[in-house]
Amino acid sequence: MITNTELENKGDQYPSRIISFEQDVDSIFFYTENNIILKITILRDSLIRFRYTTKGYFSKDFSYAIDKTQSHGYNQLDVIEESTFYMIKTSKVFCKINKKDAKVGIFDIDGSAILEDENGFHWEECYEHGGNIVKMSKHSKDGESFYGLGDKASHLNLKGKRVENWAMDQYAFHKDQEPLYKVVPFYIGLHHNKSYGIFFDNTFKTFFDFCHERRNVTSFWAEGGEMNYYFFYGPKMSDVVTTYTHLTGKPELPPMWTLGYHQCKWSYYPESKVKEITSKFRELKIPCDGIYLDIDYMDGFRCFTWNKEYFPDPKRMVAELAKDGFKTVVIIDPGIKIDKDYWVYKEALENDYFCKRADGPYMKGKVWPGECNFPDYTNPAVREWWAGLFKELISEIGVKGVWNDMNEPAVMEVPGKTFPPDVRHDYDGNPCSHRKAHNIYGTQMARATYEGVKRFAYPKRPFIITRSAYSGAQRYTSSWTGDNVASWEHLWIANIQMQRMSMSGMGFTGSDIGGFAEQPSGELYARWIQLGVFHPFCRTHSSGDHGEQEPWSFGTEVIDITRKFVELRYQLLPYLYTMFWNYVNDGTPMLKPLVYFDQEDMHTHYRTDEFIFGNQILVCPILEPNAQGRRMYLPKGNWYNYWTNELVEGKRELWVSTKFDEIPVFVKEGSIIPKYPVQQYVGEMQFDELTLDVYYKLGKEKSTVYEDAQDGYDYNKGRFSLRTFSFNGKDKEIIIQQHKEGTFETTYSKFKINLKGLPFKVKKIEIDNEKVTLEKVQLNGDNFLIIDKDFSELHIIGI
Repeated sequence: MITNTELENKGDQYPSRIISFEQDVDSIFFYTENNIILKITILRDSLIRFRYTTKGYFSKDFSYAIDKTQSHGYNQLDVIEESTFYMIKTSKVFCKINKKDAKVGIFDIDGSAILEDENGFHWEECYEHGGNIVKMSKHSKDGESFYGLGDKASHLNLKGKRVENWAMDQYAFHKDQEPLYKVVPFYIGLHHNKSYGIFFDNTFKTFFDFCHERRNVTSFWAEGGEMNYYFFYGPKMSDVVTTYTHLTGKPELPPMWTLGYHQCKWSYYPESKVKEITSKFRELKIPCDGIYLDIDYMDGFRCFTWNKEYFPDPKRMVAELAKDGFKTVVIIDPGIKIDKDYWVYKEALENDYFCKRADGPYMKGKVWPGECNFPDYTNPAVREWWAGLFKELISEIGVKGVWNDMNEPAVMEVPGKTFPPDVRHDYDGNPCSHRKAHNIYGTQMARATYEGVKRFAYPKRPFIITRSAYSGAQRYTSSWTGDNVASWEHLWIANIQMQRMSMSGMGFTGSDIGGFAEQPSGELYARWIQLGVFHPFCRTHSSGDHGEQEPWSFGTEVIDITRKFVELRYQLLPYLYTMFWNYVNDGTPMLKPLVYFDQEDMHTHYRTDEFIFGNQILVCPILEPNAQGRRMYLPKGNWYNYWTNELVEGKRELWVSTKFDEIPVFVKEGSIIPKYPVQQYVGEMQFDELTLDVYYKLGKEKSTVYEDAQDGYDYNKGRFSLRTFSFNGKDKEIIIQQHKEGTFETTYSKFKINLKGLPFKVKKIEIDNEKVTLEKVQLNGDNFLIIDKDFSELHIIGI
């Protein structure tokens, strides 16, 4: 591993004096005496790309991470030459490039420095592999904080940390362990209340150092490839995150059932065991939508086969599970068993679809089936073939989702736990070694899986989950954080990983609730469920070699807590679905760390536990045993305690007492929170009423509810319902206005409006300027009223 000290070694080379420049529309090229070219491309006024080459020419421009459907454009682009520097100006920033050494500084329009090169770009010839080790160092400002980089198991604020990006199977990983399963080389810097971002789009092994070795220097480097990074300017963190998410792409809406609760174990078999588990959920009335089959459902771990002893008629079983509301999700790994009688292996062999070593033979490695070859998912023809393999599973048997595991790729009984570096890949017509393709292998597998499941699930929407991912994987797949441990430390890690993944563009993520390795106590499992229901992907999963880990494995009290919180998740499905709609449309993270919510408040910069779920619900998990409450920080604004409806002033730390069946949950004043009735699975019932919990505020607040058919693609044709509620609270008066978009007709016809924190008694109600009797809206001592869903204005006047 290259250390930061080695950045200063004698082999390093630097750009020399700039001797000329030229502009080609949105790109400016700077040429140095020693044949370096710096290409700066203005994609938006606040989004700038920097590319360096040491060869005198640029290689073909290709990236798996960038969403090519995204449009770009800017308001201003001026290039000015001064005596000692060049200046590129947009409407948001200006960029100075020193003539002497090509060092770059970026400033806001007021002239304040946002990010400046320290040593800037430099490189070291790597004669062992060919090509360069490319390096970049920047000055770090006083008080600067750093966030992002995917699912790192470290403190949310990365100041003082060094991290490594190399997708790796890390069974039972621990706090601060590097590297992990995913590679998201995107970070956010925050100083002087201004936020910026860096996305280092380089798929080789990369490193980031956030003032770990040198106090005021941030650096990043790669073991090959190009110095190619994108700079994002906020100044709000939300601007940085949404611009990055637009650049690397957003998912389509998932089917609503995927936002329900899922149950998984390595492994549920035979069929009678699967049915026993699903029946118990229905018997105990714990809502559940997804049931997972791990590798033991296959014949000798051969992908796309079934063990007929355990599952004699999978189509019948899947249909029977579906009738009871369970959607079946199956695992598919990349390792294809070397077996001349195995049809998948034969097809791949005949078409030359497997990865090869440098000197010709197929890459061979041991995984669950024994000796395997591995498809090269960086080859478009292989992805097309792989997609077609899902026809039977999806179209004929009726499986609803596919879970890609072991796709770092993981290989057993070898020191690096993966392919050797000399393995060759097509890389979509840009042939390369595994050193370059390793970090995107899992994403390209998930992409091929997505294309297959989508093809055969149509007109329904696909569901894919992956363990390994690179930036941009969110376009195809959800993810989970891999093989965690049943420990209190891992509960803390899971909380941070979800916040970090959300602000790194990969929102649809969860952890294995209860821990994958080892056995949780009932208390730990309960606390994990209480957190997990507030994560976008919600699944219990365990290795199964230590005992049972279903909600009923821990006694009656834990069953009741699980039911209570899973029911709460199902009630909040319209809120969660609306969160997802905001993510898909605007790139807004579904979970927001407090620093994202209010970067101006210095108290938020090192907070790890509390987060905003959506836009209006604040969650703070209990992360220690035997807790009867905890200290927490409430950010700006006023907040209602969800359990007591007590209104609490924010921007302060406080002690919150809780029972074992509660964690601190707060709702922002002025919010209108939509709720469904409790269902045992999504689509179990049609209902005539949507509950709206309305939290009084002296002032204004906006809330939205997005709904559609919960699956399928009609929403792309305008068949959706988007309701925007504008709340305006006065001393003795509330006005709620509703604006509706879309042509989708919901099954319900009424709203049940629960008025929370009302400081007055209701005297008069007007709906669309017509007075209605209090009896007609069924207002009673509980302060709820039932009204037609299509009202435009509700006016409540008090005494």
